[in-house]
Amino acid sequence: MAACDFTWPEGTTLAALNARSAGTLMEALGIVFTELGEGYLRATMPVDARTHQPYGLLHGGASVALAETLGSSAGALLAGGNAVVGLEINANHLRAVREGTVTGTTRPLHIGRSTQVWEIEIEDEAGRPVCISRITLAVLPQPPASA
Repeated sequence: MAACDFTWPEGTTLAALNARSAGTLMEALGIVFTELGEGYLRATMPVDARTHQPYGLLHGGASVALAETLGSSAGALLAGGNAVVGLEINANHLRAVREGTVTGTTRPLHIGRSTQVWEIEIEDEAGRPVCISRITLAVLPQPPASA
């Protein structure tokens, strides 16, 4: 599937994206947005006690949290003032990681009025694939009501 052609909204910054993570799961896991490139968004996450499973490996759920963070954040930027929420996410875990940092990169596969589909590739420090994920987002006319 070919990637979509788009540009990020004017004024989009990494500082603003990272500021939105304060007090959330992203902050707790150490996820940091690092690059807003032409057609992609990138973030890193440490592989340490916060993201390990009991065998000392990167927890698959932490990889999925990184993937959903990237896809949802990128989707929200392109939603034209609307909100986005995840409908479905899948992940194929390809390689174990014990320490260091993983880097996730998301690119759009489909940007529509009511749905978006994003692909996320997570790599280790050597650039080897760790996880491949895809998320489908619903585009909502307003943010969901808080409880």
